[in-house]
Amino acid sequence: QVQLVESGGGSVQPGGSLRLSCAVSGDVYNYYCVAWFRQIAGKEREGIISMTSRSSYNMKGRFKISQDNANNTVYLEMNSLTSEDTAMYYCASARRSARLWDCPRPLRVDDFDSWGRGTQVTVSS
Repeated sequence: QVQLVESGGGSVQPGGSLRLSCAVSGDVYNYYCVAWFRQIAGKEREGIISMTSRSSYNMKGRFKISQDNANNTVYLEMNSLTSEDTAMYYCASARRSARLWDCPRPLRVDDFDSWGRGTQVTVSS
């Protein structure tokens, strides 16, 4: 079992940047996928970005996911934030295998078996 705890959320002005952290503890797997999801109020949870155990980081537009294995922490860096980025942000992980080591595409909630409780990000002037 993997435990995930997000932190770093808060209020930020439009155009600003924010870095979220996800502390990982519990079982350690050789092959895994970690991802960040977000859920805007009244909408379904959606996947933002992911990376595998083989990578040190991944970038997608304004988002960057990275991991610090020494500190067992996964990060989400977000730039040029707008009010549309206001949401609860969740860290999630999925155990993978040597044969199936890549992250699932597209990112679906049902493909991830460990979740944090989320951290709120509010973008407002």
